[in-house]
Amino acid sequence: MPLVLGIESSCDETAAALVDGERRILAQRIASQEAEHAPYGGVVPEIAARAHAERLAPLIAAVLEEADLTLDDCDAIAATAGPGLIGGVMVGLVSAKALAMASGKPLLAINHLEGHALSPRLADPDLGYPYLLLLVSGGHCQLLLVEGVGEYRRLGTTIDDALGEAFDKTAKLLGLGYPGGPAVEKLAREGDANAVPLPRPLVGSKEPHFSFAGLKSAVLRAKESGDYADADIAASFQQAAIDCLIDRTRHALGKIDTPPALVVAGGVAANKAVRGALETLAEENGMRFVAPPLPLCTDNAAMIAWAGIERLPLGQSDPLDVAARPRWPLDPEAEAARGAGVKA
Repeated sequence: MPLVLGIESSCDETAAALVDGERRILAQRIASQEAEHAPYGGVVPEIAARAHAERLAPLIAAVLEEADLTLDDCDAIAATAGPGLIGGVMVGLVSAKALAMASGKPLLAINHLEGHALSPRLADPDLGYPYLLLLVSGGHCQLLLVEGVGEYRRLGTTIDDALGEAFDKTAKLLGLGYPGGPAVEKLAREGDANAVPLPRPLVGSKEPHFSFAGLKSAVLRAKESGDYADADIAASFQQAAIDCLIDRTRHALGKIDTPPALVVAGGVAANKAVRGALETLAEENGMRFVAPPLPLCTDNAAMIAWAGIERLPLGQSDPLDVAARPRWPLDPEAEAARGAGVKA
């Protein structure tokens, strides 16, 4: 039964976790940087990297102590190697390299997106391959057919901004602070989702791609007009975003043989309204709906450790000179979406 130490430092969460092959999270610590970034309304890369460097070693020591284990008990060290803010990624990966070298354990350089993609399997042992994954976070919005470890076929992607980024921007415009997603969701419960006429970019278009830049601009105009209550703007924005997700996911289903499960992962997967709409879509198509528990939706080290556990039986490991990567697509063979920028 493998035991893997996972390290996550791709954005503004410093995390370490111990996970075993029976899907048990033996210990996990996450150090939030919300207070550091709140004055700026978003993540400042230099501040994030410095915080990772200060906090990671104590977190690793704490999870080992909590589980009453040592590095010698681990079968491998897994760390996010990208994509993400390169300074933070380097802090975590260099730390993992040092631990792997000192302990003589294999190093597993994990794609952060693969961590999200496989995280539902950590919580749900009945989730098998293949499944359709909607990956929605602050930096990514993609539809992927997950056929196995390392086997991903991208069906759709954002051509500009990710949905999590749109939530954060909307929160900033409404003066809700950081992190924005939970704040917008909370305020939306008090508003009328039909009060503000907002666009649904790319709904009905040929390919199942996403676009949220225009929706963000429309929210800005609605706020500047002074004609709408903030709660109505939040509710209308959230509903417009959900309408885009459902239309694009339904379109993706029309391009493939329907898999047994529809899965959502990433930070936006914690949004209850998003979950509810996707669950309804899954039921309409005779599919299981699977979403990770809320603590596994946001960035965490347990999903990185689990991705390592999925790779170990395949004999996969990485050399100590593996490089950190600011960008790292799950499907490098996918054609660029027409009109897409570098985020695709």
